[in-house]
Amino acid sequence: MDFGLSEEHLMIRDAARDFAKQELLPGVVERDNKQEFPTEQVKKMGELGFLGMMVDPKYGGGGMDTLSYAIVVEELSKVDASCSVIVSVNNSLVCYGIEAYGNEAQKQKYLTKLVTGESIGAFCLSEPEAGSDATSQKTTAIDMGDHYILNGTKNWITNGNSADYYLVIAQTDKEKGHRGINAFIVEKTWDGFEVGPKEDKLGIRGSDTHTLNFNDVKVPKENRIGEDGFGFKFAMKTLSGGRIGIAAQALGIAGGAYEMARDYSKIRKSFGTEICNHQGVAFKLADMHNEIEAARYLVYKSAWDKDNGHNYDMSSAMAKLKASKVAMEVSVEAVQIHGGNGFVKEYHVERMMRDAKITQIYEGTSEIQKIVISRGLLRD
Repeated sequence: MDFGLSEEHLMIRDAARDFAKQELLPGVVERDNKQEFPTEQVKKMGELGFLGMMVDPKYGGGGMDTLSYAIVVEELSKVDASCSVIVSVNNSLVCYGIEAYGNEAQKQKYLTKLVTGESIGAFCLSEPEAGSDATSQKTTAIDMGDHYILNGTKNWITNGNSADYYLVIAQTDKEKGHRGINAFIVEKTWDGFEVGPKEDKLGIRGSDTHTLNFNDVKVPKENRIGEDGFGFKFAMKTLSGGRIGIAAQALGIAGGAYEMARDYSKIRKSFGTEICNHQGVAFKLADMHNEIEAARYLVYKSAWDKDNGHNYDMSSAMAKLKASKVAMEVSVEAVQIHGGNGFVKEYHVERMMRDAKITQIYEGTSEIQKIVISRGLLRD
């Protein structure tokens, strides 16, 4: 067992950490207040290779491992979770989905643009009545021979207005249930595609989350991913990797909130001494650090499982369940340590607390993770 990071991983970590402090931190509170999409920051992340880290270099990607990707998402999330979720979706849902299951023509047409940030992707599974129950797809794709006609609504879509390409899950044959679901690559410019209202969210407010409407959108047959009926399996396989990204995001939020609380406790005084010298605060910091380290090993283990060809369905669910819980608990304690200042936007921790909550919800709620874990335990 080797718990150390390689020289390459350390270099990647430091590069992401420096970028977060220099490029993401300035203006992060303002972007949160205004719900402003970080266009310039995303462009720079594309230039640094953060948007296609795990993609084969022959398509313009970085060819890095999953652990490198998790480390980058963690470091970005310590400062701005709105930016890190853009990295997560583009890498682990969109780029991975196309590279792992798309054909060569799809990779050449779409993947090569997604890895550089020239184009951004979105993953469209959730619906008004199909959030955790992903089998209940109301969006339909009717087979018309050489194309499909797509109709329906998708909710809570990250990069909803900023994306150029959308991976859309839709029902083709209702009689077949989940075996009648397909996945399609849809372009934003196609007739009948409409971006609906932007959500006014509690957290990750710099990320643009929209409802999407598909009204008789004509999707060429060549834009279906995989064989007919592969869509549900595609979504589940892709989400397993996506959970590693969200687990890393939660880990980063927790780490960022902890570091702010620790540093603040060293300068804030009460009763004649820095508050870190009071046992009540010191013990909080000890508990926060302990939980973060426990979550980190689950997150890194799930990335290691994926990199080594092991089944990572269960380990990614465990990582997301634990890390999201830790993010919520640690960020709440960070606000508490800051006292009244913790309730003020200037000190960032109230934003971290708001950002943390979504990690327990998207890409599978904590309750769904428990279903995945319990099924894995009982399968044998």
